[in-house]
Amino acid sequence: MKGNKKTKTRRLTVKEVEENEASASGDDTSSNANDDTVTEANCEEVMAEEDINLKMIFKEIKDFRKDNAQQLKEVKEEIQTINARLEEVEDRVSGSEQRIQTMEDVMGELLKLQAKLESQLIDQEGRSRRNNVRIYGVIEGEENNSPSMIDFVEKLLKENLQLPPTLNLHVERAHRALAAVPPDGAPPRSIIARFLNYKVKDEVLRKAWQSKGFLWKGKQISFDNDYAPEVLKQRQSYMEAKKMLKQRGIRFQTPFPAKLRVFYQDRVKLYNSAEDATKDMRERGFPVTVYKPPETLLSRIKKLTWDTVERKRGTPLHPETTRQAAPSSVKERLQQYRWEQA
Repeated sequence: MKGNKKTKTRRLTVKEVEENEASASGDDTSSNANDDTVTEANCEEVMAEEDINLKMIFKEIKDFRKDNAQQLKEVKEEIQTINARLEEVEDRVSGSEQRIQTMEDVMGELLKLQAKLESQLIDQEGRSRRNNVRIYGVIEGEENNSPSMIDFVEKLLKENLQLPPTLNLHVERAHRALAAVPPDGAPPRSIIARFLNYKVKDEVLRKAWQSKGFLWKGKQISFDNDYAPEVLKQRQSYMEAKKMLKQRGIRFQTPFPAKLRVFYQDRVKLYNSAEDATKDMRERGFPVTVYKPPETLLSRIKKLTWDTVERKRGTPLHPETTRQAAPSSVKERLQQYRWEQA
């Protein structure tokens, strides 16, 4: 009984297997047919979608090119506007340069004329002071014991200088330098004495220089010409050079208005300015500082002056970069950008 039962079970299993295989083969055939149908439908849908996408892409490219063309046109117009404004600015700058250069030339001529007039004025002032003598070292207030400053000066000169007894001084005017009264301990103001006769003034000054002044009440009294302030300032610029020459025992003179004549062992040299004197003395081995005169307004203007550039209207400032190349280069860049984006 058990054996029969197993055989029956096996037969059923084989049958089932055969049926399953038959049904499976039938299913494969039908599924293949169905797959072919689905594939054709899908291809049509994909092609339709691609056509739609291509149309959209072409439309976007067209719109993009249209927008680029409009933007390029606007850029060209802006560049033309900027070029026109730059042209106007360049013309105005060129005109301003010419006007400034003309003004500087006029200012330079005026400064030269001013220097010439100042020189003439200094010369006239010096001539008006030719009869004057400055007396240095007289104690403040000593003149108060005399009837007048004129009497005080004549008595001072006659008693301390070896003047001829018959010489009449003829002091026309005498007064202290026009400055504030110095405080105690400060150097006294100089006395300015004007002689009626230039020969008498020259004789007094020569005697004073020969004796190198004199001592009066314990103070050293010295004499000099009454120079104009500008001339006195120029002569004072030789102070260091004269001090060095005195230390070396070299004789020198200071001709009018502001020169220096030095008697070297090999030659006599005349300097027209303190800068020339100190520079030459420096080259000779003297330990002096080269004098640098203050900078004048004319020299400052010459330093600030520029050279104007002559340019015809419409030509660029830099020939290597023309204005016509600017818009084309922008256009090329935009086209390159457009194709890269496409």
